[in-house]
Amino acid sequence: MSPRGGRFGGLDGLRAIAVGMVLVYHLFPKALPGGFLGVDVFFVMSGFLITSLLLRELEGTGRIDLLAFWRRRARRLLPAVALVVLVSTSLALAASRDLLVGVAQQIAGALLFVSNWVFIANGSDYFARDAPELFRNFWSLALEEQFYIVLPLIAVLVFRLRSRLTWAIPLAALGVGSAFLMAALANAGAEPTRIYFGSDSHSFGLFLGAAMAVLLSARAQRTLSRAGQVASVSVAVAGFAVLGYLAFALQEASEASFAWGFQLATVAALGVVWAVTREGAIVGRLLDVAPLRWVGERSYGIYLWHWPLLVITVSVATSAGFGNSWIPPVIALALTILFAALSYRFVEQPVRRVGLRGALIRWFSPRNYTPRRKRVSIGLAAVLAVTFPLTGVAVAIAPERTSSADSILRGQKQLEADKSAAGDQDPEGSDHGATGDAEPGSDSAGAEQGAAPAATFEGRDITAVGDSVMLASYPELTEAFPGIEVDAAVSRGIWAGVEILQDMAARGALRSVIVVGLGTNGPVEPEALTALREVAGSRPIVFVDAHAERDWIPGVNEELNAFAAANRGVVVAKWDASVAGTPEFLAEDGIHPGPEGGEVYAGAIRAALDELLSPAEATGWGVGRR
Repeated sequence: MSPRGGRFGGLDGLRAIAVGMVLVYHLFPKALPGGFLGVDVFFVMSGFLITSLLLRELEGTGRIDLLAFWRRRARRLLPAVALVVLVSTSLALAASRDLLVGVAQQIAGALLFVSNWVFIANGSDYFARDAPELFRNFWSLALEEQFYIVLPLIAVLVFRLRSRLTWAIPLAALGVGSAFLMAALANAGAEPTRIYFGSDSHSFGLFLGAAMAVLLSARAQRTLSRAGQVASVSVAVAGFAVLGYLAFALQEASEASFAWGFQLATVAALGVVWAVTREGAIVGRLLDVAPLRWVGERSYGIYLWHWPLLVITVSVATSAGFGNSWIPPVIALALTILFAALSYRFVEQPVRRVGLRGALIRWFSPRNYTPRRKRVSIGLAAVLAVTFPLTGVAVAIAPERTSSADSILRGQKQLEADKSAAGDQDPEGSDHGATGDAEPGSDSAGAEQGAAPAATFEGRDITAVGDSVMLASYPELTEAFPGIEVDAAVSRGIWAGVEILQDMAARGALRSVIVVGLGTNGPVEPEALTALREVAGSRPIVFVDAHAERDWIPGVNEELNAFAAANRGVVVAKWDASVAGTPEFLAEDGIHPGPEGGEVYAGAIRAALDELLSPAEATGWGVGRR
């Protein structure tokens, strides 16, 4: 389509590039850390195209038929959404109940186009990859659909003005205001997800794309001159260069992203769209090559399918022990292309051409049957017959929390109960951790550094600091080591542990042996281990190694083992090796232990404590090895 009829050459190719950015970001995040900007390219294109459609209707009929416009949008968007929801929910039911947490709200948000606000209300994190929502990617579809509701209403009012320049002013003002709001919210310390998902703070690409469509429509399109071609190519190259740089350099949820990154990407996308859509533009013809056009035409379905299929394949692969390999993303990509192609051909296009009623007649009316159409009808009927009831079952049995959240909650409840009991015994209390059933005064915080080792370590000798894995194991730790002091929390990294132990040391609250379990949530730097060693003084340290299908885990365990090999009185509890091969001891995420896993965790620490008492370790704690 062009402003005066036909189509804009090159936009399908640009769609292919944009959806490719998002796919690479989600499937292989390290390869393109800023690939999420592909969504903002889509926003600019959507604002530009939808406004061009409205202008074309206004020029052709002298009015805008709101109901007809919204009906066309629903016909374009809803069939694919419904199919993705039905099939993905059914597959998730077969894969893992953890994937069904909150699925009823997600489905309602998807069908009502308010997914972004549902995720904001639930405190979801777009940039988190642990326990992701099945339909998290629907947030952008919701934001676009809200724009499609608002834009025609604005147009009905604005298009009454005399000049098209004045039509563009309120649209541009809304876009600029949204861009400034994103930066202001980031500067005020708002939650990244609130900023990213918010219709108010992330709609500037849509409104600025709309404003550009209005401005360009004010002048008759002419085939570009040679100078115009040079300008078009120059702007396109500059725009692609900026988008490419940002896609590789910008970090998710960073202050820079919200302060200027998204805004700059939107300006670059505006330039590319302008350059591509000029009449006869060379750039548009280059982007109109068949492969890019094929992907671009199916980009809507590709975007909808890729995320739930990725979540499902990673879940299945994690259960099978290869969730951190390249295999799940490749499988998800292949399934995405297959499902999107089938959906485009047999669902989206028929409904778009003849409407839902017409498509149903075409699919299921016996008088329309040909052998090929009969096979298609049987296939569609089978998909609907299977997925409708399975989706209902999935909604009915969806758990309130994931199995990992249940494991963590079990430990959290006992930790809080022990804190409360310890507080009742000692009103002065301690700022950190809980001490199980230790007697007041039994803690050995005042033990002299370098004292002779005990025959065995008991709970009252141990200060333990850890993450959610230690927290989930807390009941078993207190059973194995009565009186142990544990400070464990969700999403804690190694440097948080350094700060906690420094605070304990300043208060004279460190016991005679330190256990640290902080490797699940990110890399462990040698500097952090050295800082922990300095805090411990001559106290021995047990580092619990990490077990998870995460790409940084091997590096974490290598660092821990290397540090232990270089320092006497530092040993590694082999949690990773101890729990390997027993996935039934862990939650479905393959990380957090249940009761049996907690016993294994405590057993690994017991073995490490016994190793500390061996002659090789017990002589000269805190002294480097030779």
